[in-house]
Parts: sequence; structure tokens; C-alpha cells
Amino acid sequence: MERLRYRLITGPDNAEFCRRISALLEEGYVLHGPPTLTCDGDGVIAGQAVILPAEQD
Repeated sequence: MERLRYRLITGPDNAEFCRRISALLEEGYVLHGPPTLTCDGDGVIAGQAVILPAEQD
């Protein structure tokens, strides 16, 4: 599967969301900007952008 250079991960602000972000960090992605939070009336939804840095020579 092709790894995208930029991804925006969203979902409920829970342990599973944190695991998803942690897994991407283990794959070499880095955080891009601060996380964002919003309320959908039922709970808190989190969003975090991650980028895959260009390979350095």
C-alpha cells in the first residue's frame, strides 16, 4: 500500500485514536501542527495531521 506524504487522522478522543497516531509515528510519520478537538454533541472528536518526511541523502 502506498504511504501518503500527508494524512489527517480523525476520530473519537480515546485510547484507540492515540494508538492510531502512535502506530503512524512508529512508521516514520511526524506530527504536523497541533491536534484539534471539537464536540459533536455526543463526545469529543480529535484530529491530528501527520506527514512523512522526505528521505534525506
